[in-house]
Amino acid sequence: MNKHLLAEKSVEVLEQFRIIVKSIRRHYQVVQQRAGLKGADLWALAQVAEQPGLKVGELARSMAIHQSTASNLVRALERQGLITRERQSRDQRQVKLFATKKGLKVLKGAPRPLIGVLQEALSELPPARLHALHAELAHVIALMRSKAITAARQLPLSDIAD
Repeated sequence: MNKHLLAEKSVEVLEQFRIIVKSIRRHYQVVQQRAGLKGADLWALAQVAEQPGLKVGELARSMAIHQSTASNLVRALERQGLITRERQSRDQRQVKLFATKKGLKVLKGAPRPLIGVLQEALSELPPARLHALHAELAHVIALMRSKAITAARQLPLSDIAD
């Protein structure tokens, strides 16, 4: 493929990323308007409701976020009366999460998909496509990190994308 066609294809792929990002933003705006919750809050609430007794670490893994971020989500949901934390063993460090009646009511009226449009789409990909996408995106991320280091910026990847 010549350089000109490669540059055109790069722009097309960039536009695909923009469509994905805009779709996610739109979905989460609708979530915020209709459910009164941020998208991540709704997703966390949905995970807790689907898996009563979920632990914070398990919530973090299921959402692909850091445990401290999951703890912050849990605190916010608990303050709103949407989930409760229960210590059910002698080990008081072990906390299990449960959706409240109020939380379940919020979920019932929330726009779908509860997990977000990107997560929903990814869950519907055939395994081979998902693995291929994972590998290609990992390569793109590695190239971005390499460029950031080369530029002596050494920023977190999330800061590079902003």
